[in-house]
Amino acid sequence: MEKVNVKINNIDVQVPKDYTVLMAAKEAGIDIPTLCYLKEINEVAACRLCVVEAYVDGRQMRNLPASCVLKVQDGMEIKTNTKRVRNAVRSNLELILANHNRECLVCPRNGTCELQTLCDELGIEDLKYQGEQRRWQVDKISNSIVRDSSKCILCGRCISTCRDVQGIGILDFTERGFETEIAPAFDFSMDKVPCIYCGQCIQACPVAALREKSNIDEVWEVLDDPTKHVVVQTAPAVRASLGEEFGYPIGTRVTGKMVAALRRMGFDNVFDTNFTADLTIMEEGTEFLHRVQNGGTLPMITSCSPGWIRYCELYYPEFLDNLSTCKSPQQMFGAVAKSYYAKKAGIDPKDMVVVSVMPCTSKKNEAARPEMEVDRIRDVDFSITTRELGTMIKQSGIKFQNLKDEDFDRGMGEYSGAGVIFGATGGVMEAALRTVADILTGKDLDRIEYKKARGVEYIKEGSIKLPINGEKTEIKLAVVHGTKHAAQLLEDIKAGKKEFHFIEIMACEGGCVNGGGQSHVSAKTRMYVDRRVERAKALYEEDAVKEIRKSHQNLEIKKLYDEFLRKPNEEISHKLLHTHYTKRTSYDLENQKEYEEAKKVL
Repeated sequence: MEKVNVKINNIDVQVPKDYTVLMAAKEAGIDIPTLCYLKEINEVAACRLCVVEAYVDGRQMRNLPASCVLKVQDGMEIKTNTKRVRNAVRSNLELILANHNRECLVCPRNGTCELQTLCDELGIEDLKYQGEQRRWQVDKISNSIVRDSSKCILCGRCISTCRDVQGIGILDFTERGFETEIAPAFDFSMDKVPCIYCGQCIQACPVAALREKSNIDEVWEVLDDPTKHVVVQTAPAVRASLGEEFGYPIGTRVTGKMVAALRRMGFDNVFDTNFTADLTIMEEGTEFLHRVQNGGTLPMITSCSPGWIRYCELYYPEFLDNLSTCKSPQQMFGAVAKSYYAKKAGIDPKDMVVVSVMPCTSKKNEAARPEMEVDRIRDVDFSITTRELGTMIKQSGIKFQNLKDEDFDRGMGEYSGAGVIFGATGGVMEAALRTVADILTGKDLDRIEYKKARGVEYIKEGSIKLPINGEKTEIKLAVVHGTKHAAQLLEDIKAGKKEFHFIEIMACEGGCVNGGGQSHVSAKTRMYVDRRVERAKALYEEDAVKEIRKSHQNLEIKKLYDEFLRKPNEEISHKLLHTHYTKRTSYDLENQKEYEEAKKVL
């Protein structure tokens, strides 16, 4: 690629011709403050904090251009730290603060807020601008996401992420002028619009205008109740992000310390969702074989991601019959814990509380779905995010870094390497192939790493030849992450352009490692590190060191079938581990009146 020479703060830098000044400054080791900027997602120059002095052919450009959209030119000279620039940046930051709820000490983003960080870095000590503020509202009706307009700085990062990354677009600027705010259409609650609760808007938000609905208080309450037996399950992706809450580099695997912390917090049992990830493979793999061998609905599409399930129900209901009927590993765990494990341990299921720690905000909504229960006993009582667990560990006074590694409890804590990689895009597909290939060939195959399913390419296609009904058959496979890209693949299938047997779809780009409930990563850090890749590495590393790497070889899973379930996809399994899905309306007009009443007391 053609390169140009620029000078930034008297440092000569050679960069590609299509770079912006902001990117060139990064190459020179210079940080320019940003707030609305999100690499390749929101590059709109709205906050005006990245302004610079720019000179072309010795002549200063008019005003102070925003470096996030200003393209470099050969011979351009940039100054990022002159008095004029510093004053402009401070004034723009103070104007943003003037219309912001500044109760930082009680804010959920205290310590991870990008606005707060900038104020600290730029030495903001007082507020120059005081006056009227926009009308504020807090929408906390949904099970997953809270929208707090008092914190919103109108950067637009959530809008671009929802629209351009996820391909949904339920958020936009509303009203005009001073009254402008970011909200769903018609000022609906997040609960009444076609939101899939993936939480990518939360990950994009630099402040706390969008955040998960916390269940921390409820979990502490049941932990303090001596009449309750409280068990906890941890999703595979959590171990790859939790360390970030305590200063570890992105993608550090902290499995053993996480277990030790949960035990010290007072949980009666510390189990792993990987156990039911293996169980999911047994059920889903068997379901896939039945469909292929008996002329069932194809392609079969995975059902592990609740964001994807809701997206399908809202936007592509014609594919509902293609979905696997399996519950997600989170829900399977709750169902098995309150039946099989409760009976073995002599616990009344009504006295058992199941808490899940998930990388996902949509898991909160999934746990609350009416159908996620058996004999009127809820599968999962509370689902908390990786961030919420980090907060609870800190509230406990536990020195996380000093903990010695501990193992999960037996009974529902053993897992294979296949269960671990569920947290990365392509992981469910690879785990399924490890088991399905063994079953169909009748061999313990040595080739178990299906690396074509790995990586962050948005749509991955491939095939594998397997013996189906006595004949070698080419099984066509696809892996897709991010609902925008899922829509692209589904449209190709509808148009007859593509044909598959088995598809893995995850709502979030990168899969669960990049879920809406994972640790916050600032826009500045995103310029240097791909959190999707680094966290996925941690899961593949754990898979590689596991002695058992195939779901069907998990001894506790074998025991579960021998003692209780009998066989995959049979009567007991269908009652406990399978579910159904429903076409949903995009905007809940019928219940809008109910929401208007509820807003009055928010």
